[in-house]
Amino acid sequence: MNQITSSYESRTDLALEASESLRGTEEADSGILMEEEYKQAKNLRITSVRITTKEAERVVGKPKGTYITLESSELLYADEDYHREISEELSRQIRRLIKGVEKSKNHSLLVVGLGNKDVTPDALGPLVADNLCINRHLKKEGSLISAIVPGVMAQTGMETAEIVRGIVKETKPTVVIAVDALAARSTTRLNTTIQIADTGIHPGSGVGNHRHGLTKESLGVPVLAIGVPTVVDAATIAGDAMEQLLVTMEESEKRGLIYSLLDERLKNLFVTPKDVDETVKRISYTISEAINLAFSEGE
Repeated sequence: MNQITSSYESRTDLALEASESLRGTEEADSGILMEEEYKQAKNLRITSVRITTKEAERVVGKPKGTYITLESSELLYADEDYHREISEELSRQIRRLIKGVEKSKNHSLLVVGLGNKDVTPDALGPLVADNLCINRHLKKEGSLISAIVPGVMAQTGMETAEIVRGIVKETKPTVVIAVDALAARSTTRLNTTIQIADTGIHPGSGVGNHRHGLTKESLGVPVLAIGVPTVVDAATIAGDAMEQLLVTMEESEKRGLIYSLLDERLKNLFVTPKDVDETVKRISYTISEAINLAFSEGE
């Protein structure tokens, strides 16, 4: 079974999911700090995962830093008042991370809407950028907001990092926020989870398309990443469906067996909910409003 399990690893962009399976292990105890808060009135769970050591970084597969996850099944529904509450909470978490990387109150923000606006599960970034209160061209001081939707390599022939690096060099923002669709391991987290991280982002990593990262090291300014899982891979769905049948097997063995039985053409198949167009549109407004609130005057 070791040969099978070594050939398969569930894909996830969520640090929370990557850390959950390590709870109680030596690596988690020494290098992964997790704090959880449940706000019952809002049916909202907020989890903070801090990866603090190189060993934990290696085991989890995520860079050292802070990852904040907001989870609520209510995000699936068209409740404007509730989405407003989530926007307010998200804006507080954004300001919390920004204060950790940049003390100045006069921010010049560049929002990078990653993804392909013509592919609905990948359109989160462009949709968020479309609904921001852009003001950099209207004033010279205070909180300045600009945005760019760089597209994907198939459209431009250029790495996203190359495009953004050039813009950062010319416009000199104090902080960059990159927004992208993510991949999850659990189907229950699709479009119900928002992750914020102070580590930057590697576009396409969740679905196996490795691109140059947008990080403080590559851009020269702090980079926050905001993402929502919109897809899950086929092997994970098969694993969930067969869970009761294979209860006597270890989780890794179970997923490895399922993966070994899948047709080669299905091993890179990702699945998204049928109502993804509406849910992505709603949650993009929620994130846009959170960024607008976080950088509004007087905050």
